[in-house]
Parts: sequence; C-alpha cells; structure tokens
Amino acid sequence: MSPRLEPVLLAVTAAALIAGGIAWLMDAGDLAGLFWELGTLFALVPAVGWVLAALRQGRTGVDLIAVLALGGTLAVHEYLAGALIALMLATGRTLEAAAQRRASHDLRTLLEHAPRSARRRTRAGVTMVPLAEVAAGDLLVVGPGEVVPVDGRVESATAVLDESVLTGEPLQVERAGGETVRSGVVNAGDAFEMRATATEQGSTYAGIVRLAQQAGAGSAPVVRLADRYAAWFLPLSLAVAGLAWLISGSAVRAVAVLVVATPCPLLLAAPVAIVSGLSRASRLGVVIRDGGALENLGRARTLLLDKTGTLTRGRPRVVDVTAAPGIRPTEVLRLAASLDQYSPHVLAQAIVDAARDRKLELSIPSDVAEEPGRGATGTADGHRLAIGRIAAGEDRPTWARAVDKRALLDGAAVAWLTLDGHLAGAVLLRDPLRPDAPRTLRHLRAAGFTRLLMLTGDRAAPAREVATVLGLDDVRAELSPADKVAAVRAEGERAVTVMVGDGVNDAPALAAADIGVAMGARGSTASSEAADIILTTDRVDRLADAVAIAQRARRIAVQSALGGMLMSLAAMAAAAVGLLPPAAGALLQEGIDVAVILNALRALRVGQAARPALAPAAEALIHRFAAEHEGLQDVLESVRDTADRLSDSPGPQALEAVEETHRLLVQRLLPHEYAEEHELYPALAPTLGGPEATATMSRAHTEIERLSRRIAIHLQLAHASGGLSPEQLDDLRSCLYGLNTVLRLHFTQEEENYFSLAP
Repeated sequence: MSPRLEPVLLAVTAAALIAGGIAWLMDAGDLAGLFWELGTLFALVPAVGWVLAALRQGRTGVDLIAVLALGGTLAVHEYLAGALIALMLATGRTLEAAAQRRASHDLRTLLEHAPRSARRRTRAGVTMVPLAEVAAGDLLVVGPGEVVPVDGRVESATAVLDESVLTGEPLQVERAGGETVRSGVVNAGDAFEMRATATEQGSTYAGIVRLAQQAGAGSAPVVRLADRYAAWFLPLSLAVAGLAWLISGSAVRAVAVLVVATPCPLLLAAPVAIVSGLSRASRLGVVIRDGGALENLGRARTLLLDKTGTLTRGRPRVVDVTAAPGIRPTEVLRLAASLDQYSPHVLAQAIVDAARDRKLELSIPSDVAEEPGRGATGTADGHRLAIGRIAAGEDRPTWARAVDKRALLDGAAVAWLTLDGHLAGAVLLRDPLRPDAPRTLRHLRAAGFTRLLMLTGDRAAPAREVATVLGLDDVRAELSPADKVAAVRAEGERAVTVMVGDGVNDAPALAAADIGVAMGARGSTASSEAADIILTTDRVDRLADAVAIAQRARRIAVQSALGGMLMSLAAMAAAAVGLLPPAAGALLQEGIDVAVILNALRALRVGQAARPALAPAAEALIHRFAAEHEGLQDVLESVRDTADRLSDSPGPQALEAVEETHRLLVQRLLPHEYAEEHELYPALAPTLGGPEATATMSRAHTEIERLSRRIAIHLQLAHASGGLSPEQLDDLRSCLYGLNTVLRLHFTQEEENYFSLAP
C-alpha cells in the first residue's frame, strides 16, 4: 500500500461524512445517503486489501471486523453508520501509519567506509588494483590514513592502527610484524606492508555489512497491540451478531451488533496512546521510529550495552599528569598542550582540552613536526619538546617505571613529554565512565530490567572494571560484530531484549535485537539507521526516561482498549436485543471513542520521571561546580605527586612541594568544598528528598578538611624543627595519599549522583 493512502483516505471519508451531514440538514436525504455511501465504499476497498494482506501472513486483526461492519451497513442501507465507521477506520489507520512509519535500514555509511581498491606490490612496483582482484597471498601496501582493504598479516616491523570502527575503542593499537590485521581498520601511522589472508568477500568488514543486512531482514515484525486483543474480540463479535440474527431473524440487528462492535477503541485508542508516547519521548530527545518499538520497550526485560560511547564517554580524557622531580605537573600539561594544540590526533585533542579546562596559558610552538603513530616534536619557550610514544627499550627513571605500571593497572594510554632530550613527565589518558551511567542503570533496573549485560570489543580487564563499578550482571569482552549478534540472539530467546550502542560495529547487533537503541548525538550513521530508537542527546539517562514513557503509554493504551471494549460489549448486548438500531449504535460508538481517546491522550502528560525535577537555580549551581571540578584536577594531581616525592626523596624539595600543595588546598580546594556544602547541597536537598540525602557527602567534606588541617600541623612542626623529621614522613604520606583517595572518590560520587541531574 502507498504510504500516502492513509491521509487521503482520512480526508475523503471526513469530507464525505461532512458533505452528507450538510445535505441532510438541507433536507436532501437522498444526496446525503449518496455521500455517506461513497465514503463507505471508499474505505471498504483499501480495508479489504489490508485484510487480505494480513491473511496472507497468517494474521487476522481489527480490520476484519471493520470490513464486515462496512459491508453490513451497505447491505442494509445504513449509510450514515457506514460513513462513521469509515471515518473511524481512516483515523485509526492514519494514526497507526504515523506511529509505525519506519526509516529505512540502509547501510550507506557502512558501504561508504568500505575500500574499493588496494595497493598491490609486485616486482614491477606498487599498482592500484580493484579490491575484487586481491587474492590471498598478495603483498599489499597500506598508506597513512587509508583503510585496510582485506584481512591480512603485518609484514612490516609494526603498524599503528585505529580499530574503533570494529571494536569501538578510541585508543590506537600497535600490531607487530606477523600479527593479524582486519579489514575496515584505519592506518594511523606510517605506511606498512601486509600479506593478504582473505579476499574482499571473505574479510571482516564485508562480513559486518552482511551481518547487518541479515539481522535487519530477519527481525520478526511486531504484532500490533490492537491485533492481539482482536484475536478474541473478533470471534466474540461475530458470534453475538450471528446469534442476534438467528434468534430475531433480523439482519439489521446483526449489522447493529457489528456497528457497535467495530473496534474503535482498538483502531483509535491504542494508536493515540502510542503516538502520544512517541511525542512525549521526542521532547526529551528520544526518537522512536514506530509504535511497535515503543510497545516492545515497555515490556523489555534484558538490556545489552556496548561499552565505549555508551557506558563511557567514547573519547579519551586526561586522568592524571605525572612530572619528573623538580617539575610541576601543571607545567608538564601546559607544555604538552602547547605542542599538541595544532594536532588532529584524538589524544592530542584530549590533552589540549584538559589544559584549557584548567585555564593554563599555552605557548605558541615552532618547528612542529608530527610523525604518525609516534607523536609531535617542536620548540616552545626556548626548549625542544616531544610528546607521544617513546621506544620500549629505553632505560627509564624510577618515576617513569611507576607510570608504566600505573598505566597497565588503570588501562590508560601514556603520552610522554620529553624536554631537551630528557623525560620530563607523562600524561595518562583513559576513556572514563559517563557520569550519568550509574544513575541511569539504577533507574533502568527500577523500571523492570532484570538482566543487564555489557557487550564490547575491548579487552577483558577494563571491561570487567567498568562492569564491576556499574553492578552489571555479566560482561562479554573482546567480541567481534558477529559475536555481538550471536549474544543478542541468545538473550532474545529468553526475554524481550534491548541493545544500546553507538558505533559502526554495533549496527548488526542493533538490527538483531528486539529493540535497537543508538546513541545518535555522536554515534555513527550506520548504528542510527539500524536502530529502532535514537537518543539525539548525548545522555544515556534519556533511555531510562524512554522506558518510563513506554511503560506508561502501553499501560494507558491497554486501559483505553479494554475499557472501550467493555463498553462496546455492553452496547452489543443492547443491539442484539433490538434496543440499538445501526445509526444510533454508530453514534453511541462515537461517544465511546471520545471517552477512550481522551483517556489515551493522558500519555501526553508528564508521568513519573526517571530523573527528579531540578530547580533552575540548582541546575545553574550544578554547572558551576562541575566546571570547578575540571579546574581543580591540578590540585588532585599535586596531592598525589607530593606524596610520591616524599617517598622518593624526602628532602627540602619535598617540603616545598608539601607547602605548595597546602597552599592549593587552602586557597582553592577548601573554598570549593565549603561552597558546595553551604550552597549546592541545600539547593539539591528538595530534589533528593531532604538534607539527609546529602549527609554522606557532607561527611566527606569533613574528612577532607580534617586531612588538610593535619597536613598544616605537619608543616608547622617542620618549620619549627628546620625540616621534615623522619617520624613525620609516614603519617604525612598517609595523609596525602588518603586525601588523594578521598578527593577522587568524592569528586566521582558528586559527578555521578548530583552533576548528572543537570542536562
């Protein structure tokens, strides 16, 4: 059927009913009957088509009753009743079409990313050949920035690759000679040679495209809520109509029964509630493609989540800065950002953003050169600088070896800063957890999800760490797109399943799930096109809101449908005993329709939100203190760096570091904590349920102040005795390390529990 048929049908049936009404008021009864008859016939033809199409698929639904009622009114010449039913049918189909008009699942982005040719090395040199001509065993050359054309094995010493299109992970990886490399990944370093181990069609990327196509095509169609109720309402209506005809001998009574049995509560109420839910969700930045997806979301019980970009931010962020003895961490970050500010590299951008967040004044570098996969070099402030990787075999000082160990433990990438040929510091970067993720998952569990799993292409260790922090039921790591599809289908056999992702590698899994949810704000076009629901804002908590809206809309749709059918059953009984003629029955049915539609429109109203309401003043305070958190990161780094220095060399320089750290605490950190306690927390108390809700966080403020005061006492003792005494060192180190731990935990808790309340 043409997608334009429903609005045309609605316009024609409405016009026929109105024209007939005008003619009847002008005492032109025959002309009125003609208009109403034409309107009935115009609705009957497509309705028969809809019924036949459903029967071919082995389904019967509400449209069959409408066809019988339309045919019955024509047979007994009750044309007004027929015109009213035609309008009801047209209205319901138009609403249904609006709710279920689904965007195409085309795979344009997947196909655009796929390479079309490859550089093949032969004895005559390197030639460009169509990808279809590449055979296993061919020696290929992949230039900087090019997409790896087929699966293969690295023949050069090393290859630096961006594998995010397959794994979703934003950090680059190195593949040594002899290691395998998959098609679709991007060469982020120098040109390298590889030996093809598969043809174009046998390679990983072609498999992803096929997976997405098969998963989308294999998704079962959603059975309309109205059709599920029609499965028992249809035979009951026919039985009552047949009995009325049999007992009374009057076909008019049978038609009257069918008229009031016309399932307008199903044709109208359920679609109105669903469309209202779609409208309500769209205001929150949740685009739901069709009513079937909204219905399914309301009864989903298993949630599968990708990690990168869904549970984490999806881009690297500076988590710590370490400096060599005699250099301040802020200076390391400032110099690194100065050199990196013109680089397009994802890690460079993260370093520059961190420096600007802390309002550091960057220098203008000169003689800048960037080596893909290695980093940048240049001159700034009279020093020769280099930022990026360093050779694995280089002898490193003790502090640098400690950085390596910490990076391994934290799953972080390291950008090393070299100053005039000597290691000066390191910037640790990691893809951090989204602040709103813990709160969102708590709300999703409260909404009825009984099983929460993570599916990721990332390594097992960082994936398990994220899963532990969020309290997920299970985690599956190092998955290929095919593995994700298999996991989704396995979970789908047990319950209605929702899959959330944002990358190209997630598109097949999104298409395979009962409901696919794409992070559309920054996610790939392919994932959005394969999804049933798109989050247009970069906030996972909108999904919790969407679930609440879906459950409420579905509940109202069921209430409206059941309530309307109960009233219709009462009207059917009256029509069966001759108390309701067809035209009067049609008018009564209109009254029932108005009642159920008004009830269905309640879905437009704001129900219980997944997130508490927030006053504008409180929201402004959240934004203010969130910005201050970013600016205080150097204070946290100073606390940890000073503790490390006390362990390495507890001399005069260490004492100066303690004094500098204490100055930062007194001048910047403690005023921030005091303002939070006396401004932010009281403003949030009404939203969170009273002052007791912030009591635990207030206790952390007390501990931060206590440790800061203890550090001040140590400084007084040191000044009185001419330096730090050996008996002070253990307690002072304990204070600094303890303060660092409390501060990081406290900042994280505030960001998750309080700052995530504001958009």
